Amino acid sequence: MARFDLELLHALVVIAEAGSLTAAAPRLCRSQSAVSEQVRKLEAFCGVPLLVRGKTGARLTPAGERLVAHARPLLAASDAALQEMRGTRLAGDLRLAITDYFRPAAVAAFLKHLGAEYPRLRLHVSIRKSAVIEQEVGNGDFDIGLTMRYLDGSPPPNDGRILLGREPLVWIAHPAFAAGPSDCLPLIVLPDHCSLQQQVVRVLDRHGIRYDVVHSATGVGGLQMALSAGLGVACLNPSATPADVAPFDWNGRLPPMPDVEFGLLPARAAEPPLVAEVRQMLARHLADPSLASPAATPSAAARAA
Repeated sequence: MARFDLELLHALVVIAEAGSLTAAAPRLCRSQSAVSEQVRKLEAFCGVPLLVRGKTGARLTPAGERLVAHARPLLAASDAALQEMRGTRLAGDLRLAITDYFRPAAVAAFLKHLGAEYPRLRLHVSIRKSAVIEQEVGNGDFDIGLTMRYLDGSPPPNDGRILLGREPLVWIAHPAFAAGPSDCLPLIVLPDHCSLQQQVVRVLDRHGIRYDVVHSATGVGGLQMALSAGLGVACLNPSATPADVAPFDWNGRLPPMPDVEFGLLPARAAEPPLVAEVRQMLARHLADPSLASPAATPSAAARAA
């Protein structure tokens, strides 16, 4: 009896999670054409179409949805069997640098999962500015870096990073916050050396909007607390936004902000297998299809955040 190729099933699951072949290719460490060939082989094996490709990416057909539902437990069982046969393979020290703008709850849950599943893996996690992360990963101070970069119009360099999602920057405030009659925006910010703070000030100045810094937080957590306390207005990506705040447009006076893109920095030459494996686990667990940019939307020029 013919049996499924687990690599082909894995490719289909990753495409379903990523939302497009373009986004799935770096996670699978293959070219887009190679991923497309994997899909073709799997469709030929099944005898039915599994994906519908369009300008906004790729979506599963009903048959594709059924197959993905079967594939997930098969892949999980394969991983569990291999781990049991080999023993706990993930062991040693791993240095991880993360921007605190990226889905804090999801990152915390993944780190908890790693600690529980691989007790011999010693994680050293640091929260850094994205520009600092890029420099320190390049210098070898960290093994894996998760960064944010701004998108402002032209395609970014294809540097091999694994994209995890794209989000807008939005103006937000607590629903109970009242700006008052003043023409001066009560602004909650991060320190001057933060690139998001610099971006916010640059956009406000460009549009001639007066502002008053009413609170300066040292990190995203402090910014969230100040927002929840109703101290003023801030700019954040939705996945880092507290649940008790809402969009705030100051009666239509606040300008639009650029999108941001999150990704794992590319592998360095001759990195240990441990680092490569954890990077792929991060890509599988943290990539959020709901945050993926449409395939038809050009990515934009990036500046490390």
